[in-house]
Amino acid sequence: MHPRREQQIIYLPFTPKQNFEFCSDRGCASHERSLTQIKFNKEGDLLFSCSKDHIINVWFSHNGERLGTYNGHNGTVWTIDVDSQSRFLVSGSADNEMRLWSVQTGKCLFVWEFPTAVKRVSFSDDDEQIVCITEQRMGHQGAIRIFNVHRDGDGTAQDLEPVSMFHPVGSKATVCAFPYMPGLILTGHESGKVALFDASTGEEVLSNERAHMDVVTDLQLSPDGSYFITSSKDKTARIHDAKTLIVLKTFPTETPLNSAALAPNMPYVLLGGGQEAMSVTTTSLRQGKFEARFWHRIFEEEVGRVKGHFGPLNTIAVHPAGTAYASGGEDGFVRVHHFDESYFKARPYGEVEILN
Repeated sequence: MHPRREQQIIYLPFTPKQNFEFCSDRGCASHERSLTQIKFNKEGDLLFSCSKDHIINVWFSHNGERLGTYNGHNGTVWTIDVDSQSRFLVSGSADNEMRLWSVQTGKCLFVWEFPTAVKRVSFSDDDEQIVCITEQRMGHQGAIRIFNVHRDGDGTAQDLEPVSMFHPVGSKATVCAFPYMPGLILTGHESGKVALFDASTGEEVLSNERAHMDVVTDLQLSPDGSYFITSSKDKTARIHDAKTLIVLKTFPTETPLNSAALAPNMPYVLLGGGQEAMSVTTTSLRQGKFEARFWHRIFEEEVGRVKGHFGPLNTIAVHPAGTAYASGGEDGFVRVHHFDESYFKARPYGEVEILN
């Protein structure tokens, strides 16, 4: 009888050379409530975090110093994204608003109001558009809206109306992004399916109904956009081809997953999750599975874990240069781990070249 997969973990020397638990001026945690999403900017020197405490923070990623806050939302901030120039930040909240911010000044430049909460936002690669998902609730259908971003001037002259809006038929969308193929929107859904929609007509162009067996909780694109990784409550993360939506790799775990990320230049994926928050107090740290997990993306084997959080990991982001990763937890902490030299030298399966 073969031993179970989790007993065959090859633990690599992933000891970080620096560990930062980001702290606010008001307490020991970076946020007063659980984290919902974290994002590095393109250069990786800034890390943005949002949470259920209604506040968005921005930090220096190298030392954990808080640079500033973006105040204005009156509900849980579910989602954020920053453009490639680190000029504009967009956020979506349970107060039914999507806001555009100046990264440099912290000023709110524009507010879009909707009938229901905004659960996901994302900039296009050229920073010219924003896609957002609004929740299905109170008789309102879930909707996907695409807005043009007017970058001239100070950014306050935006259009209230979207250039496109559609309602996905069937299962509601939970995550979205702009794929590398022009004119399409990539989505993950409550039923576990992933799909491509025509951005203009809202027509479903392609779908994989069985990409996951439960809610898709996160979706992150590869650097070139040709493939993407998703996490799900079905306890798996999967890599998909962006054009065909075919599942390329599967990473099964024993706990619901909230986030998954791809490590640039290295053959690893990072997964985060854990037991549901309502059950956390009855479970030990190890049983709750509150570690960040490293899997080899080619051989689909778990190669390491990093502890730290005192609750489920809700969101994971990797530094664009691949030198560090950050995680945000149910415990209100943002943790940044900088990899030491051994991480880059480790070759558990020999030489593997990763083409991003």
